[in-house]
Amino acid sequence: MFPPPSQVLRQREGLLADTPFPLILHALMMEERTCTLELKVRQREKRITFEDGAPVACHSNLLHETLGKYLVEKGRLSEADYQKSLAESVSSGMQLGGLLVQKGLISPFDLYKQLQANLAHKLLDCFRWTEAKYRLIADVENPDASVRANTAQLILTGVSTQLPFDTVATHFTFTDDRRFGQMPGVESAPKLSSKDARLFQALRQRPTFNELLERTGFDMDAVLRRLYALCLLGVAGFVEDVDARAEELARKAPAAPVPAPAPEPVITPVPVPSQAPSGTPFSDEDEAARNALVGAFLNHRGQDPFALLDVPEDVQPVALRKAFLAAADRFSPLRFQTADLKEKAEGMLAAYARAYGALSEPEQNALWKKRRQAQREKARNSTGRPSTAEQFRIRTDLLDATTQFDEAKRRLEARNFAGAFEYFEYACDIDPRPLYQAHRAWARYLMKPEAHGRLALQELQELTRQEPGLEEGWAFLGDVARGEGQWALAEDALRKAFKLNPKQRRYVELIQDIARRR
Repeated sequence: MFPPPSQVLRQREGLLADTPFPLILHALMMEERTCTLELKVRQREKRITFEDGAPVACHSNLLHETLGKYLVEKGRLSEADYQKSLAESVSSGMQLGGLLVQKGLISPFDLYKQLQANLAHKLLDCFRWTEAKYRLIADVENPDASVRANTAQLILTGVSTQLPFDTVATHFTFTDDRRFGQMPGVESAPKLSSKDARLFQALRQRPTFNELLERTGFDMDAVLRRLYALCLLGVAGFVEDVDARAEELARKAPAAPVPAPAPEPVITPVPVPSQAPSGTPFSDEDEAARNALVGAFLNHRGQDPFALLDVPEDVQPVALRKAFLAAADRFSPLRFQTADLKEKAEGMLAAYARAYGALSEPEQNALWKKRRQAQREKARNSTGRPSTAEQFRIRTDLLDATTQFDEAKRRLEARNFAGAFEYFEYACDIDPRPLYQAHRAWARYLMKPEAHGRLALQELQELTRQEPGLEEGWAFLGDVARGEGQWALAEDALRKAFKLNPKQRRYVELIQDIARRR
């Protein structure tokens, strides 16, 4: 059904049109690769860093995907605070996230959650980059990132919501008589939404694709997308593959042991549930302890062993041991109950143990001292501020959809419809917001009404179905329908636009005009 992961990764570069993005994600996950995946399409670029097969960072040249703009868009940061913090970040060289925490504009715990959401947002956007070129860059060691994405969950969500349907239909083909089933022996599977779970349960009856459509009640788009994702993840498959997998598991299963005589009953004490050390309550609800843990977790990947254990370079063995024990006790996994916080505490404990091991070895200790000395010399030789050229590059490397949208509207007012369409399309390319898509469809129609009327209607009808609260979508749909002589559709669309904005009297005038014409 799909090529094996090793074959997918054998080619280091190519086109996503030939090797879809979810296929590459799955291959990197299965092969547990640590590397960088570079994507380029026209002027847009992204570099995704993977650690052991999981995405841990994504750098892009799209302005709205930067952390600061993302926080502003989500209402977690004001535009004024963002601009002030950004200027301070550029001048000081300090990362924006750490600076926001330092200034008290966001807590470490909230910052971590927003970093996770921002990473997912940037990665999901890649599913629609079907025209991009990709390149796998040689493995990198210890990427400096503390946020991690669940690859399987990312594939399921991205295929279900972002991947163009044409890509799914092209790369996932089968005959009408092929039957599907649940794959046995799957140890880890992504969390399923209600729709995903409904379709997955229907696979128990080993249906054909048409039978799956009937039993779930979903449309072809929804079923094909979810089936593609589940089969790629190895959760579902053709029935012959399911049966072959079941036979393989049966062969590997150990023979049933001969039952031994029942032993005499032994009274054992009831086990006491694990609890925090010394009888203290768990720290999950303690906001200060939670923020301290997450803040330390966010920063630990960029710290050397001396900074991590907070010890001087001439630390003696006894003091080093005490510092390690104190650090390990501060964020002991026993102090946290929530799986997410416990996992971070375990990560910190492992980091402290590695740091203690490194400084305990004379050779590694000397190596880390040399690295520190090299960094100090580099810092003395630098001015501490980016050059004018570097600051200019930072500003111009980021593509801003808002700038393109404003230029498109200016051209639309000047009745340069072709130029407006070009810039609306560029804005959609950078950030596919419904507002930008509605204006693009309207500019397409104005550019050549006799040729683009039907396509513009289809675009606007689909857009208003997905975004029923978009006033501009209904208004443009009404205008295009009027131009195409579809009076009932035009009147209905304009009434919905008026309902969303009763102050716009133009809608009333157009509805009255349609009534006279009908």
